[in-house]
Amino acid sequence: MMNWFFLADCSHVAVPKATEIAMRHYYIGNILWLLQLALSFVIPLLFLTTGFSAKLGKFSRIRGKYWFFSIALYLLLFIAIYQLISLPLDFYTEYVVEHEYGLSIQTLSKWIEHYAIWTLLFIVGAVLFVWIFYLLLQKSPKNWWFYSSIVAIAITFFITFISPIWIDPLFDTIGPMKNKELEAKLLAFASKAGLENSQIYEIKKSDETHMANAYVTGLFGTERIVIWDTAIKPNDIDGLLFTLGHEMGHYVLNHNWWFMFYYSIATFLIFYLTYRSSIFILHHYNKRFRFNNLYDIASLPLLLVLINLFTLLASPVFNYISRDMEREADRFGLELTQNNFAAATLFRNFALDDLANPNPGILYTIWRCDHPALKDRIEFCNSYCPWEQGQPLKYAKYFKD
Repeated sequence: MMNWFFLADCSHVAVPKATEIAMRHYYIGNILWLLQLALSFVIPLLFLTTGFSAKLGKFSRIRGKYWFFSIALYLLLFIAIYQLISLPLDFYTEYVVEHEYGLSIQTLSKWIEHYAIWTLLFIVGAVLFVWIFYLLLQKSPKNWWFYSSIVAIAITFFITFISPIWIDPLFDTIGPMKNKELEAKLLAFASKAGLENSQIYEIKKSDETHMANAYVTGLFGTERIVIWDTAIKPNDIDGLLFTLGHEMGHYVLNHNWWFMFYYSIATFLIFYLTYRSSIFILHHYNKRFRFNNLYDIASLPLLLVLINLFTLLASPVFNYISRDMEREADRFGLELTQNNFAAATLFRNFALDDLANPNPGILYTIWRCDHPALKDRIEFCNSYCPWEQGQPLKYAKYFKD
């Protein structure tokens, strides 16, 4: 097997040491993550163990042909209560802390607007789709987990498809790049990776943050590369080219499709485990929960707890897969640009500007990191340059002159 990693002397960008303020931000971020995680279990468990979910189900019940509206009313009330309870922590995490550390300049009105839009979308999505799962629970008590997995995967594909066109513009202004000369350069660069008809969009973030980002989104023809306007710096074209090369790596290497494949496998497993464990739990605690059947809408908190639990247990695997994809996208960008200094400098600036801890602990990496640590990315950029030793490139087959 050919070794694609070379301990070469490609550039000399030092890994920055985390500042005191960066470490404070790192520690408070961990605490808030744990609190939000705990809340995602505590709220539905309170609904269950107090019998409040059963009472809410009875209150929402509309007999006869209006079964759908009973589920919709329960969902509306459940989500409204859930959001009200979690609102203070969400506000402190997303608004107060980010402003306190100078990472956000978003206005309070804009944050409230985004939070309201997200909550409304969540309610609409729940009303549109959740009834399908409860219909399957009622019609197929033993195989609902299998059919529900298929439905969940289809819904995910659908949302990923429409997100760039219908959802993302609700939160941000997205359109063609304003600097047409720079756009022409980026499109010419994209053609080197065989993306002659690539779509590059600019998203306005400069009125919310000084941080920079870029990402690939969409499926089935809605694929596009989106670059934050904060990442477009005329004095750092080399860094922007590497960023574009990295995102094109995701696109060319079909990372979106591979991730959907892994997600689909995990969905079947999570739904099956939820099916088996929910039967056991409901058999032992139905009197306390005050409902006897999973197809009762009052079971929603129970299903949420179990799905959250198994998703949490699967997150280290998904994080590992994501980190591996990010590393390969870095490799793709390096081989395309062959500019190690620009790439390593970009990640160094991320650490400094975003108050990041370049070298987080192992537990943080396992449970929270879907990207390699910045220390690892800088060192990789400093040492990976097979073209300097006349070695073949791993992704040369995708490149065009």
